[in-house]
Amino acid sequence: MFLVSTRNFPPDIGGIQNLMEGLSNALLNHGPVKVIADNFENAELYDRNSKLNIQRISGFKIFKKYRKANIVKEFIKENTLRAAFFDHWKSIENINSSILNKTKSFCLIHSKEINHPLGSSLNRRMLSSLNKVNHVIANSEFTKNLAIKLGLDSKKIEVINPGCDHPVKINEDSKELAKTIYGNAFPKLITISRLDGRKNHQNILMTIKNLLPKFPKLKYISIGDGDEKDNLEKLKKELDLDDEVSFIYKSNEQEKAALLEQSDLFVMPSIVHKKSIEGFGITYIEAACYGKPSIGGIFGGEADAIIEGKTGYLCDGNDLNAIYETLLKTFENDNYKKLGFQALKFSKNFKWERIVKKYIELI
Repeated sequence: MFLVSTRNFPPDIGGIQNLMEGLSNALLNHGPVKVIADNFENAELYDRNSKLNIQRISGFKIFKKYRKANIVKEFIKENTLRAAFFDHWKSIENINSSILNKTKSFCLIHSKEINHPLGSSLNRRMLSSLNKVNHVIANSEFTKNLAIKLGLDSKKIEVINPGCDHPVKINEDSKELAKTIYGNAFPKLITISRLDGRKNHQNILMTIKNLLPKFPKLKYISIGDGDEKDNLEKLKKELDLDDEVSFIYKSNEQEKAALLEQSDLFVMPSIVHKKSIEGFGITYIEAACYGKPSIGGIFGGEADAIIEGKTGYLCDGNDLNAIYETLLKTFENDNYKKLGFQALKFSKNFKWERIVKKYIELI
């Protein structure tokens, strides 16, 4: 049996949530899986439709973490486990080493949650927690190198990129909706992410304004919600982009997949924002699964998800001219089609059935 203890899990939305769901489902092919996860709105419906054995933990945050730690400790003591997987160093902070030593233990790291100054209180807590487990799994080479700089022993760290099981089969209603939204646009650009500073929607909008003389039928779709929503709506109006830009704040998986499938390019030239860095970028791989190239940033782990000049391009998201020139290069002489073909081939490396075997080999 495998144990997965996670603060981040569907129906909550986000990259780590999708990662922990994908890992849990992939482990099912190798044995029973018990998931102990935080509770979220609509979790009961999600759990009822899942193949996983999921136990939800509710309550106030400060009490919930101790209650959850006690439940995890009891489960490890009472069961013979092949391995236990944790999504965050805080998920193991209140579990002592003597308990974790009863099984093989893994903690996943993603960059943002470990990026605390060396010697700070949070840094010391993070190192103390991660030193309890057998293996620390970094989502990219960038995240591994960041962890080493912040004091973690390199021998403890393995790089295993997140898996991705797209493309999904798309229903006809969603396909028709996507056609209606895009119309006869070209190029069709898309971003699927939270609306926060790191994702760099602001500079994407300003670049789109500059591209319109060359691409008057350009359409940009952004799917996701977040703290920057009001600022981005205001900027869209200031730039007079009501016809060219659509923000879709809520969308189901079918609609997202249809819009991605019918796009020409995934655009997310991420930047560093308040110590928050793109540790990997699974949405670049999701785009690749549909044969779409990506434009990513140069500051984080995007180089693991985008092969420069082959499946897309990396550029400095702080530099409007760099984004502009990269977009022009992508569509020059139908280059985006060649990049998309290579992206589709590259995406096969990230199928969960392949990725999970890397974890199993470490047990």
